[in-house]
This record gives sequence, C-alpha cells and structure tokens, in this order.
Amino acid sequence: MKLAVGSDEKTVLTDFVVEELKRRGHDLTLSGPLEGEAMGWPDVGEKIGAEVSSGKADQGILFCWTGTGVTIAANKVPGVRAALCWDAETAKGARMWDDANVLAMSLRSTSPAVAKEILDAWFSSDPVKTGVDAELIERAKKLDSKYLNAQKPRKTA
Repeated sequence: MKLAVGSDEKTVLTDFVVEELKRRGHDLTLSGPLEGEAMGWPDVGEKIGAEVSSGKADQGILFCWTGTGVTIAANKVPGVRAALCWDAETAKGARMWDDANVLAMSLRSTSPAVAKEILDAWFSSDPVKTGVDAELIERAKKLDSKYLNAQKPRKTA
C-alpha cells in the first residue's frame, strides 16, 4: 500500500513506525522532519491530507505532540477523514465505522508498543459495506461537497 507519512518532529516513535511500515512492505513517502524538512503541524497535516485526497497515497499517517493539530489540518482537505487514535480499538473503529483514511497519533502519549497495536488494528480493519454504518459513512463523505459548494466570499467592511 502507498502511504504518506508525516510529522512535525522526528522522534523515537516516528522512527519506529516508519521502520515497522517498511517491514510490513508498504511503499512510503515521508514528509516534514522525517524527510529532513522543517514543517509545522498545519503544513504537514495539509501535505499528507493532499497526498491522500489526490490519490498519490492510499492512506496517510501523521504525528504531532498531541496528534490533534495534524488531525485538524488534514481534515481541512476535502476527501480526508483523519482520525486521532490512541489505542487499537479506536483505530479499528475509525476504519470500520468511519472509513478513516488518515491515521494520527500523539508523539507525547503513544509508546512504540501501543503504536504497533494501533497499526495492527488499522491495517486489519476495513470499512463496513452494508447497513446503517455504511450509510453513515456515505453521509459523512457528502459533507465535503456540501460545504465546499456553500462557501461564498465574505464581504469586508
């Protein structure tokens, strides 16, 4: 799978996850300090979101100190459904019930052991295809176009 991976810091956790993803056979594109470029969380979140939204990457993985900032930034990109996951069960649910396509983790609170469990759950779960949960996923996907079409230039005084 083609994965876009980015962070606003290079840490023991990011190094561990990158190596784990390579070990699993994924094709990686790295961004931010993982690739030697200084980027803040808004920039790296947007960049990974754009990689996923454009189809250059199948999915994305993001990190920042809390994980919240990169999640917010990535979710500004149409077509992205980024989920901040702090454990395996959250990652499983984000994939199954939300069809999340970008995984975010906290640099502060995620250990390598927990990150491995999160990755196991993320990659072993697929979005539901039928029933009310599938319908909810489709409704969530339509929010992008609903609000993109509703945006109008604001008048300034």
